[in-house]
Amino acid sequence: MTDNYKIFNSRRPLIAILRGITPLEAESVSDVLIEAGISIIEVPLNSPQPFETIERMVKFHGENGIFGAGTVLREYDVYRVQEVGGKIIVSPNLNTLVIKKTKELNMHSIPGVFTATECFDALDSGADALKFFPASLLKEKNFQALHAVLPENTISIAVGGITENSFQSWLKVNINGFGLGSNLYKPGMLVEEVKLQAQKIVQAYDNAKTLY
Repeated sequence: MTDNYKIFNSRRPLIAILRGITPLEAESVSDVLIEAGISIIEVPLNSPQPFETIERMVKFHGENGIFGAGTVLREYDVYRVQEVGGKIIVSPNLNTLVIKKTKELNMHSIPGVFTATECFDALDSGADALKFFPASLLKEKNFQALHAVLPENTISIAVGGITENSFQSWLKVNINGFGLGSNLYKPGMLVEEVKLQAQKIVQAYDNAKTLY
């Protein structure tokens, strides 16, 4: 973990993954998420007009949230995210060129990993945190084995199939945070529905965190 990775210091380690969100929803959806206590927000690049959505969130919230892109597969897209004010780059895979470009631009790098080799390649390339994806396939007991060989200060995020019912079992094996996708937001959801779901997720995380 690099000194630059400080976004979890004063925020819950919950990343909202808003796949399919449109620019018109940018302010309203991000507003209810931040109000509920989820202030790290990822807009996957296979969403409609993702760069415009990120830019609108950044301009609307300023430093009240940390915004960026997911499903980042190319170095060129790292530049584009930076141009609109994004600060985090999340990928489903390990691409060392994307990681290095992210760090070159002083942004936060969260690549997708699954094996020990990928974990160490990501960390050696400068990754700030590791996205264990898909967590539903990896499972807690296998992550526990990987965790045993990782550097002590590694930030590990479980993503893929995570719900509020998953928190306790993953925290028990020393996962640090979670990425929440369709359990939190799906295209077509009403803002009020997103708000209620976010509140439920935050309450479940806070309850689970008190146990570990």
